[in-house]
Amino acid sequence: MLLQAPRRQTTAPSLPAFAWRTTGSIAGVVVVILLLLSPWYGYHRDELYFRLLGQTPAWGYFDQPPLTPLLARLSTELFGDTLVGLRVVPAVCAALLILIGAAITRELGGRTSAQTLAAAGLGTGMFPLLAGHTLLTQSADFVFWTACILFVLRALLRGDGRWWVAAGAIAGAATFNKHLIILLITGLATGLLITVGLAVKGPRAVFRDRWFWSGAFLAAVIASPNLLYQAVNGWPQLTMAATLSEPVNRIMFVPMLVALLSMGAFVIAVVGWLWLRRRQETRPLAIASLVTILLGLVSGGRADYVAGSLIFAFVAGCVPATVWMKSRVSRRRMVWWGLLGSSIIGIVVALPLLPLPALGYSPNEVSRESVGWPRFVAQVAAVHRALPPGTIVLTSNYGEAGALDRFAPDIPVFSGHNELWYQGPPPETAQTVVALGLPPERLRQRFALCESAGVIDHGTGVANEEQGLPITICSGPRAPWTTAWPDYQHAS
Repeated sequence: MLLQAPRRQTTAPSLPAFAWRTTGSIAGVVVVILLLLSPWYGYHRDELYFRLLGQTPAWGYFDQPPLTPLLARLSTELFGDTLVGLRVVPAVCAALLILIGAAITRELGGRTSAQTLAAAGLGTGMFPLLAGHTLLTQSADFVFWTACILFVLRALLRGDGRWWVAAGAIAGAATFNKHLIILLITGLATGLLITVGLAVKGPRAVFRDRWFWSGAFLAAVIASPNLLYQAVNGWPQLTMAATLSEPVNRIMFVPMLVALLSMGAFVIAVVGWLWLRRRQETRPLAIASLVTILLGLVSGGRADYVAGSLIFAFVAGCVPATVWMKSRVSRRRMVWWGLLGSSIIGIVVALPLLPLPALGYSPNEVSRESVGWPRFVAQVAAVHRALPPGTIVLTSNYGEAGALDRFAPDIPVFSGHNELWYQGPPPETAQTVVALGLPPERLRQRFALCESAGVIDHGTGVANEEQGLPITICSGPRAPWTTAWPDYQHAS
């Protein structure tokens, strides 16, 4: 395919029928289960933050593009300002991921059995379920990555360059959710350069296709508001990337990569990558997947940042896996039991199924940070009510600020964390502060008087980021807020 000059085909290559009955049923069941479980535990701190940011829509924020906060705003407007209403969008994203994943399997020649295997693996995978249960930036990001890969795959396999335009549109739109799509674009460019660069007729097969360059141009045009926002505001995403890059991420990268879906799915993904690499027409995407994963590892990011590449390798691997297991019943049992059996732990960890005392031992940080917010707000509100009018609350993180805005919107809240710092400083009339989670010794340097009001106890017994943090009442700022406010800024 890559050795031939690009030409538009009038008819698409013969493909198996899309297995709507099985894949659609799996997607539907997943949505229903996610929505039924959505009220359990409570809001995650990121959801509270997105809900708060969504009240002031913008082209971008210090720590992220605008789409996920906008989705939070739309969800609460359409489905109600409730936990269930907020989580309709991630549940739908989970269903779309399942259907798009099955479509990739079909594009690679996978019949009903392969598409069903792909849908089952995604529908029981730990991170797809986690991002389907909770509104996270990954919720939509998984959909953008897989959709972009699907359209690139169609451009390569069908020889119809118009699919490059569709891929470019998706890539550009993805930048409004997360900038990680740049990793996929970098990997794809590397894969195309290596693959067609080594071919007999050189890179002209793809790089001389006007549709390819039209897609690249469209991606740049759609993404340009993001680039403009970054340039005007001093490239804050680079600051966030440096902040989020941690040595522990490199240590945990491979174990997390294995656990993203399940152990069985990871084995199928390895088979899928080897199968993609052997085929000349899919080799660019095989290289792209490997490059994105390596970039994620080297940069110190988390494995879920490049989960789209693993998902692609898995749904591709379902094609050779079903061919291999077709001849023997024992092989079919091995694959299905291996896939679904290894998913059980991931399902229990990803969904709100564990009793609260067990959350302290769970690797799922999302669940731990989703409990106790109403009790937290009630405790802070009781302290605030006993203080003079005009008292403000100063939080150490966006989760605390978001929780107070959700459950006690009448309390004035300020925070120096990430984007919330730009919503300050507090008014100069604010002479008394309830400080949450901020070091008392630093507060004493900034106020004339500080005294302890206890520690946060959200009453669940779960040892999360909030439990045990200090509550400090301070009065008499030593400097005007406009002067002191830069000292409160911090990112994480």
